Amino acid sequence: MRGLVVKNTGSWYTVRTDGGQLIESKIKGNFRLKGIRSTNPVAVGDRVELVTNQEGTAFITSIEERRNYIIRKSQNLSKQSHILAANLDQALLVITVNRPQTSTTFIDRFLASAEAYRVPVVLVFNKTDLLDEDERRYQQMMMELYRTVGYECRAISAGTGEGVEELRPLLEGKITLLSGNSGVGKSTLINRLIPGANLRTAEVSDAHNTGMHTTTFSEMLPLGNPENAASCGYVIDTPGIKGFGTFDMEREELTSYFKEIFRFSQDCRFSNCTHTHEPGCAVLQALEDHYIAQSRYQSYLSMLEDKDEGKYREAY
Repeated sequence: MRGLVVKNTGSWYTVRTDGGQLIESKIKGNFRLKGIRSTNPVAVGDRVELVTNQEGTAFITSIEERRNYIIRKSQNLSKQSHILAANLDQALLVITVNRPQTSTTFIDRFLASAEAYRVPVVLVFNKTDLLDEDERRYQQMMMELYRTVGYECRAISAGTGEGVEELRPLLEGKITLLSGNSGVGKSTLINRLIPGANLRTAEVSDAHNTGMHTTTFSEMLPLGNPENAASCGYVIDTPGIKGFGTFDMEREELTSYFKEIFRFSQDCRFSNCTHTHEPGCAVLQALEDHYIAQSRYQSYLSMLEDKDEGKYREAY
C-alpha cells in the first residue's frame, strides 16, 4: 500500500493512503535513510510504502525517492540533520521586523538551504499593522533588497487579514512549506487561510521579544476539500525554529546558493576564489560598489565560518 505522510508527531506518522484512508504508522526497527544521518528518517511530504497490521495501524517499509527537501542541522546533535519537509513545490518564509525580529542571517541561511535543494521561496513579511514609521521603512528596505536579489516578497497582516487572500493564488495546487521563527504568526496565517484549522496561537513575550512554540509537530493541511487536496494544494505547518544551521553543504558550493554573489563570481580572476581576500575578486569589488548588500555578504561569511569550525551556532 502506498501513501503520503501528512503528520509527524515524533514517534507516529499519519499517512493518507492513495485510497484516501488515514492510517497511524510507525517505522520498523532501525530505519535509516541512505547517506543521511537524520533525527527524523521519515518526513511530512514523503511518499511511502506501508504494510497494515491487525491493530489497524501500519509499518512504513520504504520511502520513495524525494524530489527535494528542506534540511537543517539538528540543534542537539551537530552531526545529524533534521528534515523540515519533503517533496515541496515552494516554501513561504514568514518574517517579522519586530515582535519578534527575524535576523537577516536567519533569512539568508534558510534561502541558501532552499537554493541547495532547488526549492523556490516567497518571503512573507507579517504583522505590518504593528509597525511604526521607522519599522515600516526598514521593512520596505528589506523587501527591496530581497526583490533585487530575485525573491518574491509580500507584506501581510495575518492578525487583521490584510494581504492574506492575495497569497491564496500562490498556494493553489501546490505543496507549500510554511516556516519561520517562533512567534512570527504562522499559526495565525494558517487559521486565516484554512478557517477550520483552529491552530493554537500565543502572544510574543514583551520582555524578550521572542515567540513561543505553539506548533509541536509537523502537519500537512489541505487548503480545501481533502478529497481534492492535489488540486487545492497543501500547506505544511512546522514548529517555529530559533536557529538555522546549514547542513551538508560543501565550502566550494556555497557561492552558488547566494544568487547575486554567484552572478558576480563568474568574473573573478581565480576559479577557486573564496571571495574573502583574493586579488581580482569581482565579488569584493561588487560589495565595495554596493551591488551586493553587506548583510548578505556577512551571512555568506558566517556560513563559510561554519565550514571552518564545523559547528552550529544557536544564535543564527
